[in-house]
Amino acid sequence: MEATNARLLDYRAHGGVAVITLDNPPMNCFTFEMMHELDEAILRARFDDEVHVIVLRGAGDRTFCAGADARLLQAVTPAFKFNFSLHANETLSRLEQTPKLVIAALNGHAVGGGLEIALAADLRVARKGAGKLGLPQVAVGTLPGTGGTQRLPRLIGQGRAIEVMVTGGLMGFEEAHRLGIVNEVWEAASPEEFMEKVLAYAGGFCPPHKAAKAVGRIKRAVRAGSGATLETGLALERELQQQLYESEDAKEGLSAYVAKRKPRFTGR
Repeated sequence: MEATNARLLDYRAHGGVAVITLDNPPMNCFTFEMMHELDEAILRARFDDEVHVIVLRGAGDRTFCAGADARLLQAVTPAFKFNFSLHANETLSRLEQTPKLVIAALNGHAVGGGLEIALAADLRVARKGAGKLGLPQVAVGTLPGTGGTQRLPRLIGQGRAIEVMVTGGLMGFEEAHRLGIVNEVWEAASPEEFMEKVLAYAGGFCPPHKAAKAVGRIKRAVRAGSGATLETGLALERELQQQLYESEDAKEGLSAYVAKRKPRFTGR
């Protein structure tokens, strides 16, 4: 087990899964320092060939993340606020474009910028009854400025997304699942049991169960292709497919299919 403790973030990598924990009690609100550490953790996981899946979670059992630190935003200059938002956008874009599956484990409330962090993940799973989520920034005269106005409409459609943002209300995880914001809602008797389920779920996308390169390239094709023309997206798809055809896992997968046996992938 590899472990590195930073002031506002914890990084642990084991069994092909890197777990990044936002740790700024009591609500895990993010600051520039936390975003800087998150940026470094994303790069660390991206460059680690033994990491195939990234899991994001909040410390404790009440909050995933309650957004940006309001006291910080009240105290700094408008120029700092702009650069703070720009850096947060760059960090979450780096997370989104990393060719490894990213799972946000909602172990508690995900509100404002906290939900916006989760929206930059590929999948969102939540513990039933553990909290609520929403984008309530309109209540203080601002908008979701860490990607919410762009990612939520792409996820659930413009009409629904606008409704969520202009009403500013919070919803339970079950309602979020119905809208398509959350992929899975799991029963768990304790936060520890929830994380056990999350890690088992994440491990299912790692070798030998899945061809991790294929998982990552599927993500890459969807993320990069969604903002391109169809022709450009198809060209990207062909390039990524060619990369996979040259991988050991593709050879193993095709051989196993022909031999009618279960493949054992290595992530290479």
